[in-house]
Amino acid sequence: MKERRRVGMLAVLGVAAAFVVVGCGGGEQGSGGGGGETPTATVVSDLPLQGSSRPQNETIVNAITLALEERDYMAGDVQIEYTSQDNATAQAGQWDEARCSENAQSAAQDESIVGWIGPFNSGCAAVEIPILNQAGLAMVSPANTALGLTKEGGEPAEPEQYYPTGERNYTRVIVADDKQGRAGAVYMQDLGVQSVYILDDQETYGKGLADQFQQAAEDLGIEVLGRESIDGDAANYRSLMTQIAQTQPDAIYFGGITQNNAGQLVSDKVGVGMSNSDVLFVGPDGILEEEFLNAAGDAAEGIYITFGGLPASELPGAGQEFVSSYEERFPDSSIEAYTTYGYEAANVMLDAIERAYNADGEVTREGVVRELFATQDYSGTLGTWSFDADGDTTLTELSGNRVENGEFQFDRVIDVGGA
Repeated sequence: MKERRRVGMLAVLGVAAAFVVVGCGGGEQGSGGGGGETPTATVVSDLPLQGSSRPQNETIVNAITLALEERDYMAGDVQIEYTSQDNATAQAGQWDEARCSENAQSAAQDESIVGWIGPFNSGCAAVEIPILNQAGLAMVSPANTALGLTKEGGEPAEPEQYYPTGERNYTRVIVADDKQGRAGAVYMQDLGVQSVYILDDQETYGKGLADQFQQAAEDLGIEVLGRESIDGDAANYRSLMTQIAQTQPDAIYFGGITQNNAGQLVSDKVGVGMSNSDVLFVGPDGILEEEFLNAAGDAAEGIYITFGGLPASELPGAGQEFVSSYEERFPDSSIEAYTTYGYEAANVMLDAIERAYNADGEVTREGVVRELFATQDYSGTLGTWSFDADGDTTLTELSGNRVENGEFQFDRVIDVGGA
């Protein structure tokens, strides 16, 4: 890992603001290198910074900031300005479709922006990718896992509907849901589950993941007793859980996110008499955050969660160096599931900008997209990996985790290579 170098950080905070400028280099604005001026380019992150997902996404902003500080806000000879945008609203308490569209439209019209880190939610990505595809803006997400964003197997028109130009501009450093869905089924099989009831929260991420899990479970011979979509705004799910209990499942699988009432769902499962030891509860990385534990309370004890990667504790040497650097730089901010993936996404984007300038003598959106997709045998905090032609990572290791003593504990590696 490069030696860490500190620079000053400018923070402009406003409750009603759609974005926050968290750091920048000096120099003249613009992507050209003429006149002896230092070429300058802007990178934007777009994450939900309001509601219950705020703490996790603030750690991603911290990780991006750390990556920039380590480079003195430079990508080779290019000075980088960084803007942290918020795609959530106070009213929604999470990502908001209109805000995602607004942020993407604004960036599309600002030619100084050459790189987009995010978004966090797959539903937001479904809104933003077509807009930024038409603008030719390079995207790398630390967290989107919905299968249809990059390849077939989701909805009928996916993924082509997201790429109106016919060219790809979107990548992600996290494993997609075809692998996470299978990992959830393999995990259940390992735990002795023979029957399951499936729930989803109706969102792009949750429904798509539940679809992938269902297919994998049936392939493995796990009996699917039923499938329901929940209302994420419901007051409670006692009636639903009573209905599920009558089917006598070995497990319940939930495809969804914390913000769609996952804590209440687990509380009501336990509340109607289905303890987590008698009826397993398995969820995805959409609930692998501290706010889920706060919402579910004691009812979360003993549940299982898959993650489309490895927790920080299980990463190779460079990953452990990142953990040490992050904890030193942000001692009051605990690393969450996607923090390291935000750091990896930032470094991959910065390297693409550096290569584009070196190759072309200027930084253009087209050049950054080209170099982002040319990322091969990348040795980073997640290990050594490449982007494939679809923009997906070649990594195949996921993890199974369990809630023990009120905390997420790593349980095992689940490798679904070839799935």
